[in-house]
Amino acid sequence: MKQTEIATFAAGCFWCIESAFNQLKGVEKAVSGYMGGQTLNPDYRQICTGTTGHAEVVQLEFDPRLISFEQLLQVLWFLHDPTQLNRQGNDVGTQYRSAIFYHSDEQHQQALTSIQAAGALFDLPIVTEVRAAVTFYPAEEYHQGYYLQNTNQPYCQFLITPKLAKFRQTFVSLLKV
Repeated sequence: MKQTEIATFAAGCFWCIESAFNQLKGVEKAVSGYMGGQTLNPDYRQICTGTTGHAEVVQLEFDPRLISFEQLLQVLWFLHDPTQLNRQGNDVGTQYRSAIFYHSDEQHQQALTSIQAAGALFDLPIVTEVRAAVTFYPAEEYHQGYYLQNTNQPYCQFLITPKLAKFRQTFVSLLKV
Protein backbone atom coordinates (compact mmCIF):
# COMPACT_ATOMS: atom_id res chain seq x y z
CA MET A 1 0.00 0.00 0.00
CA LYS A 2 1.39 3.38 -1.04
CA GLN A 3 1.78 6.07 1.56
CA THR A 4 1.56 9.49 -0.02
CA GLU A 5 1.41 13.03 1.30
CA ILE A 6 -0.05 16.24 -0.06
CA ALA A 7 1.78 19.52 -0.75
CA THR A 8 0.17 22.68 -2.09
CA PHE A 9 2.11 25.57 -3.63
CA ALA A 10 1.22 28.88 -5.25
CA ALA A 11 3.89 30.33 -7.52
CA GLY A 12 2.24 32.47 -10.16
CA CYS A 13 0.47 30.83 -13.07
CA PHE A 14 -0.29 27.19 -12.31
CA TRP A 15 0.45 26.19 -15.91
CA CYS A 16 4.07 27.20 -15.30
CA ILE A 17 4.68 24.90 -12.35
CA GLU A 18 2.30 21.97 -12.80
CA SER A 19 4.24 20.51 -15.72
CA ALA A 20 7.54 20.74 -13.83
CA PHE A 21 6.26 19.08 -10.65
CA ASN A 22 4.65 16.28 -12.71
CA GLN A 23 8.14 15.37 -14.00
CA LEU A 24 9.57 14.60 -10.56
CA LYS A 25 10.17 11.08 -9.27
CA GLY A 26 7.83 10.47 -6.39
CA VAL A 27 5.19 12.96 -7.50
CA GLU A 28 2.16 10.81 -8.21
CA LYS A 29 0.21 13.75 -9.62
CA ALA A 30 0.17 17.53 -9.71
CA VAL A 31 -3.25 19.13 -10.07
CA SER A 32 -3.86 22.79 -10.92
CA GLY A 33 -6.46 24.51 -8.77
CA TYR A 34 -7.37 27.26 -6.36
CA MET A 35 -6.91 27.75 -2.61
CA GLY A 36 -6.80 30.38 0.07
CA GLY A 37 -9.85 32.51 -0.63
CA GLN A 38 -13.39 32.97 0.51
CA THR A 39 -15.35 32.13 -2.67
CA LEU A 40 -16.84 28.62 -2.67
CA ASN A 41 -16.29 26.53 -5.81
CA PRO A 42 -14.54 29.29 -7.77
CA ASP A 43 -13.97 29.08 -11.49
CA TYR A 44 -11.17 30.54 -13.58
CA ARG A 45 -13.22 33.53 -14.70
CA GLN A 46 -13.85 34.46 -11.05
CA ILE A 47 -10.22 33.89 -10.08
CA CYS A 48 -9.07 36.27 -12.82
CA THR A 49 -10.98 39.15 -11.19
CA GLY A 50 -8.66 38.98 -8.19
CA THR A 51 -11.63 39.34 -5.84
CA THR A 52 -12.02 35.73 -4.65
CA GLY A 53 -9.00 35.72 -2.35
CA HIS A 54 -7.84 32.47 -3.96
CA ALA A 55 -4.42 31.85 -5.42
CA GLU A 56 -3.67 29.67 -8.42
CA VAL A 57 -2.05 26.62 -6.84
CA VAL A 58 -0.72 23.22 -7.72
CA GLN A 59 -1.58 20.43 -5.31
CA LEU A 60 0.86 17.52 -5.32
CA GLU A 61 0.37 13.97 -4.19
CA PHE A 62 3.86 12.66 -3.51
CA ASP A 63 5.62 9.67 -2.03
CA PRO A 64 7.97 10.97 0.70
CA ARG A 65 10.10 7.82 0.36
CA LEU A 66 11.05 8.99 -3.16
CA ILE A 67 11.03 12.78 -2.81
CA SER A 68 10.95 14.83 0.36
CA PHE A 69 8.89 17.92 1.11
CA GLU A 70 12.22 19.77 1.48
CA GLN A 71 13.20 18.77 -2.08
CA LEU A 72 9.81 19.96 -3.34
CA LEU A 73 10.48 23.30 -1.65
CA GLN A 74 13.86 23.56 -3.40
CA VAL A 75 12.09 23.05 -6.71
CA LEU A 76 9.50 25.67 -5.75
CA TRP A 77 12.20 28.31 -5.13
CA PHE A 78 13.72 27.49 -8.50
CA LEU A 79 10.45 27.71 -10.44
CA HIS A 80 9.42 31.22 -9.43
CA ASP A 81 10.59 34.49 -7.92
CA PRO A 82 9.34 34.52 -4.32
CA THR A 83 10.36 38.16 -3.90
CA GLN A 84 7.60 39.45 -6.19
CA LEU A 85 4.46 40.39 -4.28
CA ASN A 86 1.23 39.32 -6.00
CA ARG A 87 2.83 38.71 -9.36
CA GLN A 88 5.11 36.57 -11.44
CA GLY A 89 6.46 38.40 -14.46
CA ASN A 90 3.55 39.84 -16.45
CA ASP A 91 0.94 37.90 -14.43
CA VAL A 92 -0.26 40.41 -11.83
CA GLY A 93 -2.81 40.07 -9.03
CA THR A 94 -3.29 38.35 -5.69
CA GLN A 95 -4.20 35.15 -7.53
CA TYR A 96 -0.53 34.97 -8.64
CA ARG A 97 0.96 35.34 -5.15
CA SER A 98 3.64 33.06 -3.76
CA ALA A 99 2.39 30.77 -1.01
CA ILE A 100 3.02 27.49 0.73
CA PHE A 101 -0.16 25.92 2.10
CA TYR A 102 1.04 23.42 4.67
CA HIS A 103 -0.80 20.19 5.52
CA SER A 104 0.97 19.32 8.79
CA ASP A 105 2.99 20.89 11.58
CA GLU A 106 6.08 19.28 10.08
CA GLN A 107 5.45 20.91 6.68
CA HIS A 108 4.87 24.23 8.44
CA GLN A 109 8.24 24.07 10.18
CA GLN A 110 10.04 22.87 7.05
CA ALA A 111 8.50 25.71 5.03
CA LEU A 112 9.68 28.33 7.54
CA THR A 113 13.17 26.83 7.65
CA SER A 114 13.32 26.64 3.87
CA ILE A 115 12.28 30.28 3.47
CA GLN A 116 15.02 31.34 5.83
CA ALA A 117 17.62 29.29 3.92
CA ALA A 118 16.33 30.44 0.51
CA GLY A 119 16.64 34.05 1.61
CA ALA A 120 20.37 33.83 0.88
CA LEU A 121 19.59 33.06 -2.78
CA PHE A 122 17.70 36.29 -3.45
CA ASP A 123 18.67 39.96 -3.27
CA LEU A 124 15.20 41.02 -2.06
CA PRO A 125 13.16 39.68 0.87
CA ILE A 126 11.00 36.62 0.23
CA VAL A 127 7.27 37.49 0.39
CA THR A 128 5.94 33.93 0.23
CA GLU A 129 2.95 33.36 2.51
CA VAL A 130 2.96 30.30 4.73
CA ARG A 131 -0.60 29.32 5.64
CA ALA A 132 -2.49 26.25 6.71
CA ALA A 133 -4.08 24.44 3.80
CA VAL A 134 -7.80 24.93 3.39
CA THR A 135 -10.24 23.59 0.80
CA PHE A 136 -8.61 22.83 -2.53
CA TYR A 137 -10.72 23.45 -5.61
CA PRO A 138 -9.40 21.70 -8.72
CA ALA A 139 -9.27 23.98 -11.75
CA GLU A 140 -11.34 23.25 -14.81
CA GLU A 141 -10.27 20.23 -16.87
CA TYR A 142 -8.75 22.32 -19.67
CA HIS A 143 -6.18 23.67 -17.17
CA GLN A 144 -4.94 20.19 -16.24
CA GLY A 145 -1.81 19.34 -18.21
CA TYR A 146 -2.23 22.64 -20.04
CA TYR A 147 1.39 22.93 -21.15
CA LEU A 148 1.53 19.42 -22.60
CA GLN A 149 -1.64 20.07 -24.60
CA ASN A 150 -0.63 23.58 -25.74
CA THR A 151 3.13 23.64 -26.23
CA ASN A 152 2.77 25.75 -29.40
CA GLN A 153 0.69 28.42 -27.68
CA PRO A 154 2.81 31.64 -27.46
CA TYR A 155 2.57 31.90 -23.64
CA CYS A 156 3.86 28.34 -23.35
CA GLN A 157 6.62 28.81 -25.94
CA PHE A 158 8.01 31.99 -24.48
CA LEU A 159 7.57 31.40 -20.76
CA ILE A 160 7.11 27.74 -19.88
CA THR A 161 9.33 25.95 -22.42
CA PRO A 162 12.54 27.82 -21.45
CA LYS A 163 11.74 27.46 -17.74
CA LEU A 164 11.24 23.70 -18.14
CA ALA A 165 14.49 23.31 -20.10
CA LYS A 166 16.44 25.00 -17.31
CA PHE A 167 14.50 23.03 -14.69
CA ARG A 168 15.37 19.70 -16.37
CA GLN A 169 19.07 20.60 -16.47
CA THR A 170 19.11 21.63 -12.82
CA PHE A 171 17.09 18.76 -11.33
CA VAL A 172 18.25 15.83 -13.48
CA SER A 173 18.61 13.49 -10.50
CA LEU A 174 14.99 14.10 -9.41
CA LEU A 175 13.33 13.53 -12.78
CA LYS A 176 11.25 10.53 -13.73
CA VAL A 177 13.01 8.32 -16.23
